[in-house]
Amino acid sequence: MNSRRTAAFIVSRWLLTHEPVQDMLPDGPDRAFVQDLVYTAIRRFRPLRRVLGEFVQRWPKGELEALLLVGGAQILYMPGVPDFAAVSETVDAAKKCPNKSIAKVVNGVLRNLLRRRAEVEASLAAAPLAERESYPNALVERWIARYGEDAAARLAAWHNEPAETWLAYRSGEISRLERARRVSEVPGFKEGEFVVQDPATLGAVELLDVSPGMSVLDFCAAPGGKTAQIAWRMKGEGRLVAQEVNPRRLARLRENLARLNLGWVKATDGAPKELFDRVLVDAPCSNTGVLRRRPDARWRWDKTRLAELVALQREILSASAEYVAPGGTLVYSTCSNEPEENENCVAAFLAGHPDFEETARRVSFPLETGHDGAFAAALARTRGTRVPTDPATRS
Repeated sequence: MNSRRTAAFIVSRWLLTHEPVQDMLPDGPDRAFVQDLVYTAIRRFRPLRRVLGEFVQRWPKGELEALLLVGGAQILYMPGVPDFAAVSETVDAAKKCPNKSIAKVVNGVLRNLLRRRAEVEASLAAAPLAERESYPNALVERWIARYGEDAAARLAAWHNEPAETWLAYRSGEISRLERARRVSEVPGFKEGEFVVQDPATLGAVELLDVSPGMSVLDFCAAPGGKTAQIAWRMKGEGRLVAQEVNPRRLARLRENLARLNLGWVKATDGAPKELFDRVLVDAPCSNTGVLRRRPDARWRWDKTRLAELVALQREILSASAEYVAPGGTLVYSTCSNEPEENENCVAAFLAGHPDFEETARRVSFPLETGHDGAFAAALARTRGTRVPTDPATRS
């Protein structure tokens, strides 16, 4: 299938369902290009919508909308794609649509965009930061208030760059994958020698400080990258339970553990009622630290959803604390850089759990580390003998 048509199909599905776009990407030899094209179209949705809207009488829906976004993304934001290919290949993709008039519209709009590109680019350069860099106003306003306008602009631009792919090996080595190379083609993939993992996420595992013979609970385990790191450090000795209550994510977790030859790890949708030496809570969050990797996450961000996530995070953190043995450690982590989900959440937990104290913290801020945004805090249980009453019910 024409790769532009594949990309347009994914974009149109995302526009309709708002499902996580990374779950829609197909396998195949052109996966890297399709992903780049889809991510660029979604990442730059706001300025593309504004610019392309000037060339149509009424903004379309469905296949035509997706094809225009895909075509515009190539012309304005993918300099490695020649203009003739951006237009001709996207028009060819449009010709496969049942509505034969779509190809004519796509051709006309994209050629007009090419003719007026200098004018369009100048207009975008003068636009406000949130519109120019393609984010919700409220999110950029928060960044400006916290970091200042210059740093907010650099952060917004950083999150619009394609993300590197990092491989974390069983041996402890970390290496960057060359662009356009498929992970499955790397030696050691089938043998389970590595996981795909940004270096920023390793802070949580390091704070957990596991060793062979311990009992460990990974409370929100899918897709399993941190679970693998824990298992490798345990060297097959001890007890490691990986909990994931979402059925689809649990299936993915089990697939990954099988590839990694970690059959001794117990993957389950409910943790046993017992105490553990170490508990990791990698909580669901707003993903503002990984917007490069999850370009659609920015369009799910608003203050209402943030409040809902914070409530969920506090509930999960409190529930997980019941599984920590006296003298044990609970590590709370997110891939967010928002205080409400990180420092404030930990402070609220400690205020309600006097038997815990914070002993260490790791923060990755992209402008300082050059890696994804991440947060992790180690919470040591200093006393208490509570036994968990119920397994966690949410992830």
